[in-house]
Amino acid sequence: MDGARARSPRRQARTGCGLASPAGHQGGPDRGRHGAAVISKRVQGFTESVIREMTRINNQHQGINLAQGMPNFPPPKELLDAAHSAIDGDFHQYAITWGTPRLRRAIADKYRKFYGMEIDPERNVTVCCGSTETMLATLLALLNPGDEVIIFEPFYENYGPGCIIAGAEPVWVPLEPPSFTFDPDRLRKAVSPRTRAILFNSPNNPSGKVFSRAELQQIADLCLTHNLLAITDEIYEHIVYDGEEHIPIATLPGMAERTITISGISKSYSVTGWRIGYAIANPELSVGIRRAHDFITVGAPHPLQEAAVTALNFPDAYYVYLRESYQARRDLLFGKVEEAGFRAFKPAGAYYILTDVAHWLPEYGCANDHEFAMFLVKDIGVATVPGSSFYSTKELGRTKIRFCFPKTDDMLIEAGRRLQKLRR
Repeated sequence: MDGARARSPRRQARTGCGLASPAGHQGGPDRGRHGAAVISKRVQGFTESVIREMTRINNQHQGINLAQGMPNFPPPKELLDAAHSAIDGDFHQYAITWGTPRLRRAIADKYRKFYGMEIDPERNVTVCCGSTETMLATLLALLNPGDEVIIFEPFYENYGPGCIIAGAEPVWVPLEPPSFTFDPDRLRKAVSPRTRAILFNSPNNPSGKVFSRAELQQIADLCLTHNLLAITDEIYEHIVYDGEEHIPIATLPGMAERTITISGISKSYSVTGWRIGYAIANPELSVGIRRAHDFITVGAPHPLQEAAVTALNFPDAYYVYLRESYQARRDLLFGKVEEAGFRAFKPAGAYYILTDVAHWLPEYGCANDHEFAMFLVKDIGVATVPGSSFYSTKELGRTKIRFCFPKTDDMLIEAGRRLQKLRR
């Protein structure tokens, strides 16, 4: 280590690490002027979304936002044209609560084409305001107070709060790096008489893991043996790399009737702000999901539902382009973070790169991932997400940082240039 680099961590520790953790992680109940709690016990344990908080902090410091998973490039022109046509048309009032007939038919047709699933759009499909609301409506519809839900970690940060809102208790099973596999015995032991469902995300945010057919079969066997539901977040279904295949667990024998498949148009079609998601479930479960959805949001935006039909009818060539373009971005950013000195886990799907920074925490005077993420955005000019926000056991994420790469090449290259400062 040369003299300049030896001095750099001490200087940067004073200006970056050692600062308070993000505001969303400050403890204690919110209280009014007279000391009484002003928000419910249910949400006192919630924090602000760390992902969206890092976007706010990035905007304050004019950094490069590799924190929040949203593209900085436009959606396909055909989809924008469809939205313009829908807005010019007569689609400005409420649609049917659980989705327009055209959209539900397009969803059913797409699942038949890609996965061979036979779906009745009238009885099996519920359209909601994004996959996040779809997940919440599903949890509210299917869980009772005291139920347990097994969730693999790392996980998308909304799953835990969604279970708590529904009165259920999350039970966590770790995915072990570097390949993020799970221990079948540990999963089996997590099942109790109170277990209602197993919830997982494949391809996984933040690890990029794509569950194999063998792993899905192990989950399915438990569901069939113990009469459990499978709740699957498959929003990144078309973003897989290196010949990997996304397999819906609903296609495994015996699983169609006990699986709630959740997806949407945000990630595959670069319209994260449109908020069009959907659940596919058996008719009995769909009734409950539709009731919960009705009283959460009433319905998804009508003109954007009409436009979404265009996206779901894109030709096969679109999905080839989607995979190839994201794999190129993955390879670009993966190379940049490795060159900068991060210890990175190469994702098989989704558009995130999880890294380990244990070797840098003492060097830069950082106690944990939150301090290091704050240092990166304030001193280096690149926003990331602290890894512990994806773990219930915070220690598992204390040395991890997540990057996202749905960005233009020039932005990823500039981020890589800034990250090189860590090597000086």
